[in-house]
Amino acid sequence: MNTMKMNNVVKSILKTAVYLMDQTADTVDRASSRASSMAEDARDAIYPREDHTLRNFLAFAAGVGVGIGAGMLLAPSSGEELRNNITDKVQEITNRVSSRADEYSTGTEGGI
Repeated sequence: MNTMKMNNVVKSILKTAVYLMDQTADTVDRASSRASSMAEDARDAIYPREDHTLRNFLAFAAGVGVGIGAGMLLAPSSGEELRNNITDKVQEITNRVSSRADEYSTGTEGGI
C-alpha cells in the first residue's frame, strides 16, 4: 500500500511540474512577444520609415537630363537638325501625356 501512495505522490509531483513548465513557457512567450513589439516601436520612433518618392523622381529626372545631354553631344547630326528632332519628340510626348491626362480627368479611359 505504501508503494501505491508513493506512486500517486510522484505522479502528482510530475503533473504539477509539467503544469508549471507549461505556464512558464506561456509567460516567457508573452514576455518575448511584448519585448519584440516594444523594440519594434522604439526602432520606428528613432528611425521613422521615409517616403522616397520625391528623391526617386528627382534621380530619374536627373538621369533623363544626363541622357539627353549625352545624346546631344554624341549625336552625328547638325545642331539645327538635332534641335528640330528634339522639339518634335518633346511635342509628341507632351501630346501623348496631355491626351492621357484628359482621359483620366474625364473618366473616359478604358471605356466601351
